[in-house]
Amino acid sequence: MTTIKSRLSEASAAAVELSKRISPDTIVDTIVCMDGCEIIGAYLAEELTKAGVISINYHKTIYITTPEVASTGQMVFRDNIQPMIKGKNILLLMASATTGQTLAKAIQTLNYYGATISGISAIFSAANSSMGIEINSLFTIKDLPDYKAYAPEGCSMCKDKKSIDAFANAYGYSKL
Repeated sequence: MTTIKSRLSEASAAAVELSKRISPDTIVDTIVCMDGCEIIGAYLAEELTKAGVISINYHKTIYITTPEVASTGQMVFRDNIQPMIKGKNILLLMASATTGQTLAKAIQTLNYYGATISGISAIFSAANSSMGIEINSLFTIKDLPDYKAYAPEGCSMCKDKKSIDAFANAYGYSKL
């Protein structure tokens, strides 16, 4: 995940593959990047523009932005970013969509700011859709057959008092 998000060749390749999963008649004015996906977002905007994806922006180009996330998890778009969101068709780009909590917060936040969600793309997704919107992803649980995600109270290893060896999320992993 880290190299896909941060290395030029992998980020570009991911954008090319994600762009193939987005219908050319989809309207994309802004790509909202979550989980540090701004590099992929920039390449994705370029690929979508080449493919003829429509933008209603006056300048006929796609904005790339990310929300500010408070320590409480609340997402905010400051006044200078709001014109890129309000009344715009948004493609939401995630590193991973596992439990759907971050995705639901992002969709609710974008709806609050007056956006229309035109699509969701992810590098990895354990779900096929969220809030009725299809998730287009490069990798799914079919690609990682042993993949498991647990709420802390539902972790079988925790219940069996087995130690875990690492913690992972969309930003990477840390060995314990």
